[in-house]
Amino acid sequence: MLRRTIFLIAMLVWPVMATAQTNEISADPDRMEQRIKALSAYGADASGATSRVAFSEADLAGRKYIMGLMREAGLNVRVDTAGNIIGRREGSDESLSPIMFGSHIDSVPGGGNYDGDVGVIGAIEVAQLLHERGIDTRHPLEIVSFTDEEGGLTGSRAMIGKLTDSALEVMTHSGLTVREGIFAVGGDPNRLELAVRKPGSIAAFVELHIEQGGILDEENINIGIVEGIVGIRWWDVTIDGFANHAGTTPMNKRWDAMVTAAELTLAINRIATELPGRQVATVGKIRALPGAPNVIPGEVVLSLEVRDLDAQKMQQVFELIKAEADRIGDARFTPIRFAEIDVASPPAPTDLQMRRIISTAADDLGLSSRLMPSGAGHDAQDMTHIAPTGMIFVPSVKGISHSPKEFTTALDMANGASVLLKTVLAIDGGALE
Repeated sequence: MLRRTIFLIAMLVWPVMATAQTNEISADPDRMEQRIKALSAYGADASGATSRVAFSEADLAGRKYIMGLMREAGLNVRVDTAGNIIGRREGSDESLSPIMFGSHIDSVPGGGNYDGDVGVIGAIEVAQLLHERGIDTRHPLEIVSFTDEEGGLTGSRAMIGKLTDSALEVMTHSGLTVREGIFAVGGDPNRLELAVRKPGSIAAFVELHIEQGGILDEENINIGIVEGIVGIRWWDVTIDGFANHAGTTPMNKRWDAMVTAAELTLAINRIATELPGRQVATVGKIRALPGAPNVIPGEVVLSLEVRDLDAQKMQQVFELIKAEADRIGDARFTPIRFAEIDVASPPAPTDLQMRRIISTAADDLGLSSRLMPSGAGHDAQDMTHIAPTGMIFVPSVKGISHSPKEFTTALDMANGASVLLKTVLAIDGGALE
């Protein structure tokens, strides 16, 4: 009985002691910046761009560097069968599930040095701070660098058991298929079931990331608390006209698919702009057939992408676009057909309690914050299926991302890592229980 009483008192006192221990701890901006610069060397070219695409030689070298940092932070490092790098720090209570946090280090071709990288370097910074000060946690901690985020959330998709056989055969920018790439980084695509985490097996997941937009930078706000990651829907839109001689066909006798495409593109932009809300709609690709300068286009195929945090709003945007397309097509005698592509990504709201924990962490550090959606996809959207998930944004200077000009200051990176540290410790102290 006495032993049980002592244990209960210890559990009540522990969060207070842990808070006192960590109140003065903050991330080191110089160390984080030095590590970001060191990582940027893997895949760098003469123009300053980074092409550390998944499964490339640059990616393999960058992964080796990250695993070295994890070991320096006292983590036990392994590569799961999906190729995800996981550094683990044991907790004092073996009955508790791990708290996982991290991001990715692969880049787009010709990209920058902060997208994904800040989240991995920030997660390692948290582990290193705890290691250097000998601070124990009740929960095990797992720092993750997901595989091939830019190529389709490959690592996190595998972790939730949704990486398909067809996805494994996709050719990547490295010249390897996803299947071949997973083998190349030390995984085993024939045993992906071993990488799957069941719902409830992870206590919480947190991802630190640059905003990749200009809101925080423009409003001079330190921290973005992500309320959710937008859903994405794609369509191929085909406009049927009539190909004819461009020199001999009068203007009033044409069924010009390109003119219809131009009018439709303007209508899509107008609908998404005028409708209240934060939805976006984009025409990003267009192809005219037969594609000759002296032939009126008889067919045009263009892409349509709609994003929003609300699935019903996405459907509303599409229905408005479809109605306008029918009107334009009828008026110009050029029928318009929509074929939805089966790559839909549903909206992924973050956990309400996790948002509150992150908000409190920012407040405790004297940092300004605001709720905001993520317009880009992230590994966190997959993790919402198996664990309470939160996401922390830090500013992107001028909102630039996927570019060599992508930049986040050392102080902003450190602010994000400090919020991440407080968030992890709050979860460990029972904030989600």
